[in-house]
Amino acid sequence: MRVAVMGGSLGGLNAAVWLRDAGCDVEVYERSRSPLEGRGAGIVLHPAVLRYFTRHRVLDVRRISAPVQYARYLARAGTVAHEVPARYRFTSWTALYQALLRSFDRERYHLGDEILGFEDDAGGVNVRLGGDQCIRCDLLVCADGIMSTARQILLPSTTPQYAGYVAWRGTVEAEELAHNTWASLQDAVTYFLLPNSHILAYPIPRIDDMPTSARPINWIWYRNVTQGPDLDDLMTDPDGFRHAVSMPPGQLRDTYLRDLREAARDLLPSALAEMVARTARPFLQVIVDVEVPRMAFGRICLIGDAAFTLRPHAAAGTAKAAEDAWQLAQAVIKFDDVVAALEGWEPGQLTLGRQVLARSREAGRRLQIEGTWRVGEPLPFGLYRVGDSSQIDLDDPPAPATGTNQRTSTPRSLG
Repeated sequence: MRVAVMGGSLGGLNAAVWLRDAGCDVEVYERSRSPLEGRGAGIVLHPAVLRYFTRHRVLDVRRISAPVQYARYLARAGTVAHEVPARYRFTSWTALYQALLRSFDRERYHLGDEILGFEDDAGGVNVRLGGDQCIRCDLLVCADGIMSTARQILLPSTTPQYAGYVAWRGTVEAEELAHNTWASLQDAVTYFLLPNSHILAYPIPRIDDMPTSARPINWIWYRNVTQGPDLDDLMTDPDGFRHAVSMPPGQLRDTYLRDLREAARDLLPSALAEMVARTARPFLQVIVDVEVPRMAFGRICLIGDAAFTLRPHAAAGTAKAAEDAWQLAQAVIKFDDVVAALEGWEPGQLTLGRQVLARSREAGRRLQIEGTWRVGEPLPFGLYRVGDSSQIDLDDPPAPATGTNQRTSTPRSLG
């Protein structure tokens, strides 16, 4: 079964490794000309995200994750307002990307190859690439993110909807913080609630195998911005380019950086204010929702953010993409026909997407719009339900990797 994957980020790579192990002949097409290291920031780990690594025992999850002991709410004075034990583990986008890429055949991961269009018929899918190239596959998996080209082609009326706020994000190295500041943040996921706003922080691992004591702190501060001129101006870089959904590190205009640091000084507990002030290159994410009515279209499917873009409050976007990919591989193994496989796969993923999207919307509305979230409420992290992100079992240590092309089933030919 020939599979083309459109998009080489975390969702696309999950689809690639699981479908390869199901016996498919998989090629990944990523439009970026350079590897995607450095994009994104902190991620809350979930069993769905770790499933490939733990089942194949190709990675020691401890090396790419940072555990916390507590979920903590701070008061304005910096004192602990509420604290409970917690078992979450956090990682970085780059750590997951590198680990998945090492698990796939690099010769089948094509950088600088953008899929421009496609047409399916009874026997397969014709896919048009840049440079007048054309390929044919049995299944096209579209994992091309929030601003999905595939979704624009398949569902032109389904567009991202602005939630009314943005997420300021950043990572600060441990050595940039006062020791007591770092010590107060390194053992917990820390929340602070403001009127119609909130900020959270947690440790993430170092990619360069530095000691545990050197773990950086990742943070996200959600702030409301009116749609229209205010949002347009915020998302315009020094060269006058208006970014659609994210502003990369180093591209924010100085006036907004100054405003951010002044607001942190005036509004946040001192440890969080120092964390924001010491972050050299914060970046920005516009919070949007995407909800599709369909995910399967004959021999073509949408997965991950291309189908459902979730607000980050449930910390489930990466987990949802990984779950879409794994369930797709299970359907391919179960059914003898590509179209039947997608028809069997779609209902469950639509239900899951709608449920977690509704939960993330509710959390965002209460935290940012209504102001009804209270100190001490359980954190909204979870894919299938709140709390399932903490159910990670690391009791069995991974065995050494034996190669990048292990298969878990006999190769099959599907039409």
